[in-house]
Amino acid sequence: MIKIPKARYSRRELGFSLLELLVVLAIMGLLMSLVGPQVLNQLGGAKSKTALIQIKDFEQALEMYSLDIGNYPSTTDGLEALIRKPSGADGWNGPYLKGDIPKDPWKKEYLYKYPGDHAEFDIASYGKNGTPGGDKEDTDIKNWK
Repeated sequence: MIKIPKARYSRRELGFSLLELLVVLAIMGLLMSLVGPQVLNQLGGAKSKTALIQIKDFEQALEMYSLDIGNYPSTTDGLEALIRKPSGADGWNGPYLKGDIPKDPWKKEYLYKYPGDHAEFDIASYGKNGTPGGDKEDTDIKNWK
């Protein structure tokens, strides 16, 4: 039988000390505190961009509706008129959107008004807080300037 000599390791070579692990965790925590807010800001911006894209989709669908009917849906009929024929909408050739009317990225209904106060028709999302005004994720996203 051949004897294989056992490797001798000092206690230091067997693993990391508690102090070394704490230093690594502290460095990781510092990096996350610097990088984390930037990542969260990007996520908020993505939701605002999504709402703006959805509003543009509504505008295109409303234009198609207007070409078929001769005017935009009333405030009472709302955006729902893009997927379900409202009463008295002769010439309706929808649905003008696929699926149901989407909610904004913060799971709230879009606001629609015809005739609009700011444009021919107004479509808006009040952002995360759901109230007019605000900044960052609370910024209003709308089809007028």
